[in-house]
Amino acid sequence: MKRRTMVKGLAGAAAVPAAVGAMSGQAQAAAKGSSKGSSQAAADGSLVFDPAAYTELTVDIKDTEGVTHQVGYRFYKVASYVANPVDVLYQSLNVSVPVTIDGTAVDARNAPILLANSVGGYMPSSVANKTGVTATGMGGGTSRQGLALAAGYVVVEPGARGRTLVDAAGVYYGTAPAAIVDLKAAVRYLKFNKGRVPGDVRRIVSSGVSAGGALSSLLGASGDSPLYEPYLKAIGAADTSDAIFATGAWCPITDLEHADMAYEWCWGSNPLGSGALVDRTISKELSTAYGDYFASLKLSARGFGRLSTRNLDDYLLKTFMEPSATKYLAALSDPARETYLAAHPSITWKNGRATFTWADFLTHVGARKKNAPSFDAFDLSTPENNLYGTGTTRARHFTLYSLRHESGDSARLDEDIPAKLHLMNPMPHLLGKANPGRSRHWWIRLGTRDTDTSHTVAGNLSARLTALGDDVDTSYYWDAGHGADQDPADFIKWIAAVSGK
Repeated sequence: MKRRTMVKGLAGAAAVPAAVGAMSGQAQAAAKGSSKGSSQAAADGSLVFDPAAYTELTVDIKDTEGVTHQVGYRFYKVASYVANPVDVLYQSLNVSVPVTIDGTAVDARNAPILLANSVGGYMPSSVANKTGVTATGMGGGTSRQGLALAAGYVVVEPGARGRTLVDAAGVYYGTAPAAIVDLKAAVRYLKFNKGRVPGDVRRIVSSGVSAGGALSSLLGASGDSPLYEPYLKAIGAADTSDAIFATGAWCPITDLEHADMAYEWCWGSNPLGSGALVDRTISKELSTAYGDYFASLKLSARGFGRLSTRNLDDYLLKTFMEPSATKYLAALSDPARETYLAAHPSITWKNGRATFTWADFLTHVGARKKNAPSFDAFDLSTPENNLYGTGTTRARHFTLYSLRHESGDSARLDEDIPAKLHLMNPMPHLLGKANPGRSRHWWIRLGTRDTDTSHTVAGNLSARLTALGDDVDTSYYWDAGHGADQDPADFIKWIAAVSGK
């Protein structure tokens, strides 16, 4: 990577934290940690982006056809996207703006903006020490950021607080809803700086994988929801919109309060890697309970009518799984297809189409990844238990099922849990009178062998968005596992199509 520095100052520094208004619970705890890293922030409290504060870099980016392009770009480091940061190490962002591609000048002033979070496992994510665009993705291929930059788009990489952050007093300051609040604040920073930040702030496209995919979908579903306002004010977020134009979500692990039930409905009959089955009583109780929750969603799909657990497997099979297998098999040579089908006799190939039963699909996938309960573990050992920690409490139960299993039938969830579950789940923002500030363009992807969560999570999200009339492009990658991205170039083309740029 070649570098030429033209830095005149930090591009949008943040203030020394001010007093935070009266709040309760996690918001207060977060605010108390606000002096962390504040010496790095500017004393004037400015959230104004400085277009002249950049480093000139060049990077070689290989596209999906194997062609390498040399991209010259301006790299901006924003000290913090909020005026009252809890921790500037995580509440900062980088902006990369292409200026030349293969020697040809690029004008990115009105280009779409890819907001690419790198959150995984609801862990903290920092870009403060990065010195250039993240060009290499998972598996060693070119990242979406790199492909976007090579397409002439502006790339923004935001950091965000995460569940494991704890201060000297033992207070956890990155648990729910810190991560989504931070991503909303990053969007607000960009919109506040319309005309100063290169790119079209009306065409912000979010992307993320796994927990980052969940946050991306939540960002898209909850745009401009007033529920987050107290948290955004506490950290000094810009007073403007946090709605985004389009959402890219890969294998989103979301709807956590119902995830244990959904997981057992989907994978309850599958063994663990050891070959053993999970506790059959627990699995059956959770799977049965999923029926009531799923019915409450009142989802429908074309060709299936109202969805229930009686036709949910057929909906997933016909809408996603069989088309995925068909696409995969159609792309093979005749000998390779014959070999594959011989190894997997439960799949029928006829007239260029793959068919199979749901039971055969589950057998084809094989081992499940997680025990039961998968998300709200009885022993509070999961990342999600930590996500709903608060104050000096590292982990808490967030479902009545697991809480009462451990503490008796009269136990009640902590008073703040229901509201935080709502703040971390895109589905409540889409049900009933759906949030008018949601994004209207959705790209949803995951692998058919991904057992990190239930296939119903993405299926439900897709069904509801489609019923709302949004533009939804959902596809499953056949035989792919967690975090797969097999059509990154198509995602970049999709951005061009939906943005008109």
